[in-house]
Amino acid sequence: MIVDLRSDTLTRPTEAMRQAMIMAEVGDDVYGEDPTVTALERRVADLLGHEAGLFCATGSLANLLGVRLLVEPGQEVVCDVEAHIARAEMGAHAALGGLTMRTFPSDRGRIDVAEVAKIISPAAGPYLVSTAAVAVENTHNFGGGTVQSLDQLRAVSELCRDHGLGFHLDGARLWNAHVATGTPLIDYGRLFDTVSVCFSKGLGAPVGSVLVADADRIGRARVLRKRLGAGWRQAGILAAGALHALDHHVDRLADDHAAARAFAEAVAENVPAAVDPAGVETNIVIIDTGDRPAGPIAAAAADQGVRVSALGARMLRAVTHLDVDAASCAAAGKIIGTLLTRHTAP
Repeated sequence: MIVDLRSDTLTRPTEAMRQAMIMAEVGDDVYGEDPTVTALERRVADLLGHEAGLFCATGSLANLLGVRLLVEPGQEVVCDVEAHIARAEMGAHAALGGLTMRTFPSDRGRIDVAEVAKIISPAAGPYLVSTAAVAVENTHNFGGGTVQSLDQLRAVSELCRDHGLGFHLDGARLWNAHVATGTPLIDYGRLFDTVSVCFSKGLGAPVGSVLVADADRIGRARVLRKRLGAGWRQAGILAAGALHALDHHVDRLADDHAAARAFAEAVAENVPAAVDPAGVETNIVIIDTGDRPAGPIAAAAADQGVRVSALGARMLRAVTHLDVDAASCAAAGKIIGTLLTRHTAP
């Protein structure tokens, strides 16, 4: 059996989700006539305390639009050094949005208002780049699924308001933060001007993210989306999968969190220095391979039916999801732990 922990994007729709998608009522979304898309956009906007939403094909597109609504070409957005928008979106914000990006240090991606305050430069004048927005990620991917402190988010939100800056949330895995902490989604969403949330990760839908903001901004985003060639027609078939996920796959994220801890505990049994199970907050486990190169360990694990990602010379990542259970993750962790004891730097 293969235990694929490379990403929670690998999930396949359940039979019930497939049936919901087949039966979806659809229309032409470019004309604003797909009722299932409209229902999804309305529901997500309400959950996050915003006026309107826009269904997008990917989280990267939703982030691109969300940041662009707040930052004009030639201005900058600031974020932490490991942020997904900085590391994993192919430079799209610069290439397509015409904006620049500066980063601040963080502990596993956790936002710190003091670090943000140090770097922002609103109204920088004719010689420097002016900061227009701050972006934060919750949960934080490369930080290992860390959940942002609500108090720190509130403090940064207030800082942005005081300086006239926009505030964007890359909430691809905000559902995980909500389940891990019990914090209502609206308490997160209302702190931000724009929020993106994803359905094709932990919630298990095959495609889709939603961007929320006020109605005027979403109107602009709809135009920008079309300009990028990303308008779509009978997208309700896909939106139905996301709606099904909201109804059936949110609370069960707690199972993914438990499976991630089981995986981490199994790794730590062999190599305690590789991972601290107590630091696993949601469904992502970052493994420090020490003096052992990560690539060969990932390759050896794949040969034994365990797939993980090598995200750096000395870092592995495992992500749990609805297609794996705690028992299989614990068994996978034992394999990784054993391999870590066998592989040494050349």
